[in-house]
Amino acid sequence: MKIWIGAGAVALAGIVAVLAPAAQAGTRQSAAAPDTAPVGGLNVYHLGHSLVGRDMPAMLAQFAPDGHSYHSQLGWGTPLRAHWEPDVEINGFDTENAHPAFRPARIAIGSGAFDAVVLTEMVEIEDAIRHHDSARYLEKWATLARSNNAGARVYLYETWHQLDDPKGWLERIDSDYAALWLGQVVQPAQGAGAVRIIPAGQVMAALVRRVEAAGGVGPMQTRHDLFRRNADGTQDMIHLNDLGNYLVALTHYAVLYHRTPVGLPYEMRRADGSAAVSVGPALAGMMQETVWQVVSTRPETGVAP
Repeated sequence: MKIWIGAGAVALAGIVAVLAPAAQAGTRQSAAAPDTAPVGGLNVYHLGHSLVGRDMPAMLAQFAPDGHSYHSQLGWGTPLRAHWEPDVEINGFDTENAHPAFRPARIAIGSGAFDAVVLTEMVEIEDAIRHHDSARYLEKWATLARSNNAGARVYLYETWHQLDDPKGWLERIDSDYAALWLGQVVQPAQGAGAVRIIPAGQVMAALVRRVEAAGGVGPMQTRHDLFRRNADGTQDMIHLNDLGNYLVALTHYAVLYHRTPVGLPYEMRRADGSAAVSVGPALAGMMQETVWQVVSTRPETGVAP
């Protein structure tokens, strides 16, 4: 099924030492003045796939300011192009959108009702750029978001790669950020106005470096502890568990609201109301501080240092 409508502060000492050199040196390409911080809660639209999921936006809503609300349209591994084009199938559409937060993307984003629109490109990002014209469709969605709301804020959510990527998981996150996410997707799409980035992959890499260097913190010992286990007990190589969703929700919070997440609660509930696995105080503190260090030092987020 597919519905179609026409276009209508705190940083711990040592954090910088574990940030990848490429991530530090290559991301100041976007030197525009920072955005103003929003006042009050935002009405947010999430467009994407299973790396958005249901639980991450629900966690974000639990520590966002009063007035925050959200809706979404998701698929399985869906590129921005498939969400846009009526004749391109969205795999998993019925399954992924069977929840109260679903709103058809073209209707919702074009309505002007959303203060912030968070767009998510498919993984693998190289394939998305090569085969699905990522920059062009990012610009199309950004243009639609502002067609009835000139002040709408538009974001691209940077994700990550398979844990077993043959070029190396951290290495890909380091190398692809400036070259692909910024250089080949975000920057060519600026004709529709500023598109900011939510650097979840960069945050994840920075946290993994810290935790693994420390020999583990709380319930996280290695990068694998941010990701699910499959029903047969094997490691899921791409999809987040509760710990990973909490980290990404913090990253969205910091970028959308221009606020440090340090001190936010860490006992969360999933979208279905069940209790999420707790990150605990030690890991929560490290996650929160790492998020703010990454977000507040990258001008492409739109957040002032």
